[in-house]
Amino acid sequence: MGSSIPDLPILADDDSMLSRKFGREVANYFSGSPLNRVSFLRTDHGFLSAAFAHPSASFLLMDNSSPLAKDPTTLAYVGNADVIPLTGAEPFKKSEQEQIKEFNSAVTQPVVLFLGIDEKKSGFEHGEYKGNPYFAADVTPKGSIAEKARSVIEAVKAKTGLSFLDGRRLMTLKAPEAAIYAQARALLDWNTRNPFCGGCGQRTLSINAGTKRVCPPTDLAGVAEGEAPKERPDCPTRHGISNLSFPRTDPTVIMAIVSADGTKLLLGRNKRYPPAWYSTLAGFLEPGESIEEAVRRETWEESGVKVGRVVIHSSQPWPYPANLMIGAIGQATPDGEGIHLGHDPELEAASWYPFDEVRQALLTGVSGLGEPAPAGYKEGGLRLPPQTAIANQLIDAVLKGYLGATPKI
Repeated sequence: MGSSIPDLPILADDDSMLSRKFGREVANYFSGSPLNRVSFLRTDHGFLSAAFAHPSASFLLMDNSSPLAKDPTTLAYVGNADVIPLTGAEPFKKSEQEQIKEFNSAVTQPVVLFLGIDEKKSGFEHGEYKGNPYFAADVTPKGSIAEKARSVIEAVKAKTGLSFLDGRRLMTLKAPEAAIYAQARALLDWNTRNPFCGGCGQRTLSINAGTKRVCPPTDLAGVAEGEAPKERPDCPTRHGISNLSFPRTDPTVIMAIVSADGTKLLLGRNKRYPPAWYSTLAGFLEPGESIEEAVRRETWEESGVKVGRVVIHSSQPWPYPANLMIGAIGQATPDGEGIHLGHDPELEAASWYPFDEVRQALLTGVSGLGEPAPAGYKEGGLRLPPQTAIANQLIDAVLKGYLGATPKI
């Protein structure tokens, strides 16, 4: 048997006019963070310094995208004393201007992300904002801080007896933990992938508590103490607002396509899927393209099926590495249901499945990718993704009457 499938986030009760008309909001795995990000405070170094130093501050250690954890379902946090040997006692003491002025490309700066505050826990206060602060610290051994990072990792392991979970495709965390991990993983991954400027190719510096990178105009690398820093070549990112300086999110459409008569569901399988394992179709949204257009284009390119009406259902942050899965439900045109896999070689197979067969698969054929089929599964039967994947939510919505008389967004 595979590992148990985590529950989905639980949203607060909502009796708004929108909910009464369109139904409850759908919350997908990796969403529903318990933290208030208070993103406008990431440039407030007084706030960041006070939060970092507070006894209630919690730090999630990440080693090459792998989080420190108590077990496969629960993250583990340490205090500031455990990270200070790597970060220093006051990593947010210097202003953005001072950090840029003192930039030295030969010195590796540890990335410390401010994730937000948990307002359900009292302890830390800063003006009108109250709640225990949460950070993520990249302890991956690299560059000039490799030895310090290794020392922190070994010290924490020895002190707590805990270990780091494999973060390549972590899908076992409880819903609130998964949301915190998704935020930390995506931002640290972005920082790791962007050590050089996309505008001029020079080394960049992480600021704003890990949510922005800048290309400094000067560099102290190789400069004798007391001498002026070296001027660096001009860079387009230093003029105006640049999207090269901020974390990227790649929008991806994922769609449950229903037959024209509303009785069958289009499912496809990739070559890497286990036998009989199928899912909804998906693909990247391209520049200058609406979500609805992307659904129609990707469905036709992958399966040959032509789609008419498209309705957006829900979305899911996907931190592998930085996608936003935009879930939609579409309906094939009466003359467009023929399957043709000759356009795009991505799919190995695609078929129309009657609702009853899909309904049975949700009961006995759901498992994580690469995990064994659950108890009760009959060999050769249809297998589907678990509820931690938005594909499962889309399929479930269709079978529960999303196309019925009650209007839905």
